[in-house]
Amino acid sequence: MPDKLTHRRVLTIALPIVLSNATVPILGAVDTGVIGQLGEAAPIGAVGIGAIILSGLYWIFGFLRMGTTGLAAQAIGRADAVEVRALLLRALLFAGAAGAVIILLQSLLFSAAFWLAPASDEVESLAREYLSIRVWSAPAAIAVYGLTGWLIAQERTRAVLVLQVAMNGLNILLDFVFVLGLGLSVGGVAAATVIAEWSGVLLGLWFAREVFTPKGWADPAVLFARDKLGQMWRVNGDILFRSVLLQGIFISFLFLASDFGDVTLAANQVLLQFLYITSYGLDGFAFAAETLVGQALGQRNRQRLRRAALLSAFWAGLTGLMLAIGFAVLGGWIVDIMTTADAVRAAARAYLPWMIAAPLVGFAAWILDGIFIGATRTRDMRNMMLVSTFIYAISAAALVPSLGNTGLWAALMISFVARACTLAWRYRALEASVAAS
Repeated sequence: MPDKLTHRRVLTIALPIVLSNATVPILGAVDTGVIGQLGEAAPIGAVGIGAIILSGLYWIFGFLRMGTTGLAAQAIGRADAVEVRALLLRALLFAGAAGAVIILLQSLLFSAAFWLAPASDEVESLAREYLSIRVWSAPAAIAVYGLTGWLIAQERTRAVLVLQVAMNGLNILLDFVFVLGLGLSVGGVAAATVIAEWSGVLLGLWFAREVFTPKGWADPAVLFARDKLGQMWRVNGDILFRSVLLQGIFISFLFLASDFGDVTLAANQVLLQFLYITSYGLDGFAFAAETLVGQALGQRNRQRLRRAALLSAFWAGLTGLMLAIGFAVLGGWIVDIMTTADAVRAAARAYLPWMIAAPLVGFAAWILDGIFIGATRTRDMRNMMLVSTFIYAISAAALVPSLGNTGLWAALMISFVARACTLAWRYRALEASVAAS
């Protein structure tokens, strides 16, 4: 690893992640666009529902990416090459086991999903066809989380960019071949994703090939060390609990918005895309914080940890400012692209100032998440997320009855501030736990 912490080093880590994130919505748009060329509504709905079901299942295992990054970065900081290799192997073994469970329980899981969100007989039949094919890449989809986290910890984010572009690019190419060329409909979209995800895992394993040389294999006693496995479960369990609470905030936001009528609900859906764009822009700097803070903590270097946090926060704040300016200048145009309904456009424009404020209000929460993940202070993350969720609930209960949708957006912004303030309060304890250099 380079010795100096510089602005250039932060950008070198962050920018490939930002570009990698940009490929995600493109793939979703192509999936929908290609299946839409068949001229029927049911296949579009089936692919959409199937993708949501599997994305929801796989999202549960997103902790594997974050936990692997923090733990591997700290092992790199300690110059513990054996543990770095073992962490990847543990993540891959976990991904294989979790994917196998999903495959074995697919009938039960998918039936439960359609019970919660019923669709027409035709759409459900096509969606089940899609799911029955795509579920076979479950181990691969989860393994990509572990591989990505491991590569990020080593500052190999260009490899992450290549992995995502190659995987999503192959998926897009096969969409055209299978659906438009061979007429395979929803089965073709599913097969394209399966092939792309398994190809992505193979490419990721090639990037990590040093782990699989005769000298790279971890000793089974190291790989299955009880204390290391316990640490992995604790860290990932805390992250999962925190993520469930965060997802609960957004789900409740959508449920509460449904009480304000179809136009307001649609406007909120359009505006949420601005938050996704914000997330794509800020994630790269949060990942840089995870890597650099984790390495500093592994070295027990307090000054290095503080510099990593400050550099990452500086670029996250600057990015948040640029996003806010971009939304202020182009927000109306973006809204007009996303919807042609005049009433929805007018409603979205009315609440657009909240989207201009969101990157400025929220960047601190994003970067502090990265700092605490890198330091694997996941118990603090869990507990502060619990406090923030309570503050959001109180805010929504107080503001929504009198202010309606304005109060709902205010409550969401308050949740961002609460996340930042509560984690900032715990940051001093994080620094204090690190031996001074």
